[in-house]
Amino acid sequence: MFTHEYYVQVLRTLYTFSMKLSEDLAWRGLLKDRTFQDDTWLDIPRKFYLGADAGSADSLTIGNLAIFLLARRLLDAGWETVLLMGGATSLIGDPGGKDSERPLVSREDVEANKAGIREQVANLFAGQSFEFVDNYDWFKDMHYLEFLRDVGKHFSVTELVQRDFIAERVGPDGAGISYAEFSYSLIQGYDFWHLYKYNQVVMQIGGSDQWGNMISGVPLIRKKEAGEAHALSMPLVINQETGKKFGKSEAGAIWLDAKKTSVYKFYQFWLNCDDAGVEYYLKIYTFLQKQEIDDLINEFNQNRATRIAQKRLAAEVTNLVHGQAALARVEKLTDTIFSDAHLDDLTDQDIDLLVHELPHTNATPGDDMLELLVRLELASSKGDARRVLGEGGIRINGVKLLANQKSLGDEHFIGQSTRRFALVRRGKNKLGLVQTP
Repeated sequence: MFTHEYYVQVLRTLYTFSMKLSEDLAWRGLLKDRTFQDDTWLDIPRKFYLGADAGSADSLTIGNLAIFLLARRLLDAGWETVLLMGGATSLIGDPGGKDSERPLVSREDVEANKAGIREQVANLFAGQSFEFVDNYDWFKDMHYLEFLRDVGKHFSVTELVQRDFIAERVGPDGAGISYAEFSYSLIQGYDFWHLYKYNQVVMQIGGSDQWGNMISGVPLIRKKEAGEAHALSMPLVINQETGKKFGKSEAGAIWLDAKKTSVYKFYQFWLNCDDAGVEYYLKIYTFLQKQEIDDLINEFNQNRATRIAQKRLAAEVTNLVHGQAALARVEKLTDTIFSDAHLDDLTDQDIDLLVHELPHTNATPGDDMLELLVRLELASSKGDARRVLGEGGIRINGVKLLANQKSLGDEHFIGQSTRRFALVRRGKNKLGLVQTP
């Protein structure tokens, strides 16, 4: 019997070929810088590589996710895929997109980071095969003089210092750059040459902040092998409401690792995306086809209060990263707590999750209501709590509190007698959890 996942994959495969790859990537806004003149060059599958930094963390963020989904689109379209883990380059530090020197990391940390990222990528590629390589394998035995003769001789310092990410660091307001990070472009250029020569790779992809490094390999391959190779970058994903780099919240990056960003918070991040950007994010982060996205946005624009586009976006990306079972759990929990329906059905497991996700406190009947709202971070002060309560802006388990509600009552608690709780809401989205001791 065929599974749901099988049918989803069949539909995605059919979509991939419903329009040319170059047309699909252009429609999604995924083409920025490229060394080839005609985008239809992409329509003939060959072999490409994508490099992953293993020096920062053992998990990707949703900023990284965008470029890996571009790789997945190429893979679905028939391109052979090589994932390069930077076992060597992560020991140096990539200066691209950074205004100061990166701290050095240990070989042990790099190995741990590689393992975490590799597992996530295998999941994103949905079981499809890809080649996994590590540039430490070819750099570990390379001698300094050999590198200078075989690589350094082909690069002009004049050209390198004119690249944006280096020019900004060495300019009058820059923080400076070490020789190690200055040499990073040469190392990445050598990676491309090595993969061209020994793995038949003809294209490198990456984010636009990597462009200065990515183009190093193209002329090196031409000079050393008289060969043709190309680079393609996609734009950095930008929050359409704030204009800032996408994926940053007040608490930091949004991670794919559930231990760093819980599935609940991951889902909520997408669910709370702004109206201005949801179509843009659907194109980048989902495999929905053009007609389906167009129909979804048309329906959404007729009644934006339904947030139908954000719900579909959250479901698609959460399923992609965390799987159908995790999505089903978080959808059920979200529907329950935000609709105030069937709160009695919340399990101990659900309550445990909410304790980790929401401001929470222990309380008993008779506790001061204003003080409780402050403890739950639903009010900044007792005065703020008194005002919002007077305006009818507080609900407990879906029931609006009266303006003169001075204390928490026994009737406000629901659940099993051994573990009673109350869900307190301010407005639409601010929640807090109260438990009996």
